[in-house]
Amino acid sequence: MKLGYHIGYWSSGPPEGALDAIRAAEELGFDSVWTAEGYGSDALTPLAWWGAATSRVKLGTNIVQMSARTPTATAMAAMTLDHLSGGRFILGLGASGPQVVEGWYGQPYPRPLARTREYVEIVRRVVARREPVTFDGEQYQLPLKDGTGLGKPLKSTVHPLRPEIPIYLAAEGPKNVALAAEICDGWLPLFFSPKSDAFYREALAEGFARPGARHTQADFEVAASVPVIVHDDVETAAGFIKPSLALYIGGMGAKQVNFHKDVFARLGYADVAEKVQELYLAGRKAEATAAIPTSLVEDTSLIGPPEKIRAELAAWEETVVTTLLLRGDAGTLRRIAEVIG
Repeated sequence: MKLGYHIGYWSSGPPEGALDAIRAAEELGFDSVWTAEGYGSDALTPLAWWGAATSRVKLGTNIVQMSARTPTATAMAAMTLDHLSGGRFILGLGASGPQVVEGWYGQPYPRPLARTREYVEIVRRVVARREPVTFDGEQYQLPLKDGTGLGKPLKSTVHPLRPEIPIYLAAEGPKNVALAAEICDGWLPLFFSPKSDAFYREALAEGFARPGARHTQADFEVAASVPVIVHDDVETAAGFIKPSLALYIGGMGAKQVNFHKDVFARLGYADVAEKVQELYLAGRKAEATAAIPTSLVEDTSLIGPPEKIRAELAAWEETVVTTLLLRGDAGTLRRIAEVIG
């Protein structure tokens, strides 16, 4: 199992020590470094800026939000970063949720799976650069049908460094996970647990079995964000993670549409998720955090003393996950790498 470093998206400003951590990740032999975006910092600029200080690690977005850019704009950025990095770029995409898509980007949210399928296909056509790009889809048309009538099919002026750039899809529901297996080169789960491995194996298998699927399980990448906290006291370690879980379960998404909450419901924490959401949306964030049991944290994270983490890591190695994406400063990465090898 490979290790990656996930910087995430910014809060009020650039995360302190990010460049030191990225350099440490490369020094330690990590396979990849990832950035994200929400509705503040973007994913591409920090990856290019900090990635310029590296020479070996793969550079990925986890994730670029599809509603933020047209497929052709995303393909342009992907080809540019792939050239600048010497062929190390991975394009991680995601649909986000209706609150961000419609509230921040002013784009329609309905039919996200159909939109994703068309989006990925256009990106691949642009990068392949075999011919001027045309596309007649329900979500996207190139050239635009109802414009001036002067639009014409175009081919990128830039010749791609690679005719295919790896595309990973962030997905949580089974239909979207199956879509990742069918049309993409990897899957980016945000909240994974060894206990849910069978569920996701089934969803992935459905995608691999579809006509035209690009991969099988044997050559498909799954890069999972997994919190790792090395600490002698398990409860203290869990306490570092619970506030973030409360945010995602309780406040990320509308009450009736929260895909993160659904993940934990499927994991067996439906009652907990309901309570956390109720408290969080009522503004009682501390209570929402306290309502998260340590067992939930342990199911989706690696926390506690080194020997406990090493023992539990064996279960993760038996799952579909191929890369653990870790967070923290340079010292934390070194400590984790020492513990889990």
